[in-house]
Amino acid sequence: MKVIKLEDVLGTDQEVKADTWESRRLVLKKEGMGYSVHDTIIKAGTETHIWYQNHLEAVYCIQGAGEVETVKDGKVHPVKKDEIYILDEHDEHLLRAYEGEDMRMVCVFNPPITGQETHDENGVYPVLED
Repeated sequence: MKVIKLEDVLGTDQEVKADTWESRRLVLKKEGMGYSVHDTIIKAGTETHIWYQNHLEAVYCIQGAGEVETVKDGKVHPVKKDEIYILDEHDEHLLRAYEGEDMRMVCVFNPPITGQETHDENGVYPVLED
């Protein structure tokens, strides 16, 4: 059994920051679980283009509110605390946090990420080996 504390990830290479988000990567591929888990902050009043062509993702909102717009059909799905959305079709999407409060999300990826991935120009994470 392993216990991983958020405080142990903060300030390490498992805490990744961008202009519109911060990802604290708690469970990675190296843990051998078949998925990865991230504590992610989406900054208030921002929009992030993301397209996980190689990963499926479930996202549970634990703070704040915003919306997800799926690019292929332009549908906007409101997201608020205590709700989960599932990107089960490698959905290209725009993630927006409403003004006034950051959104905090628990994100689960399959396949798991190694922790070294960065979004490319299309918002895609590559599949990396350890």
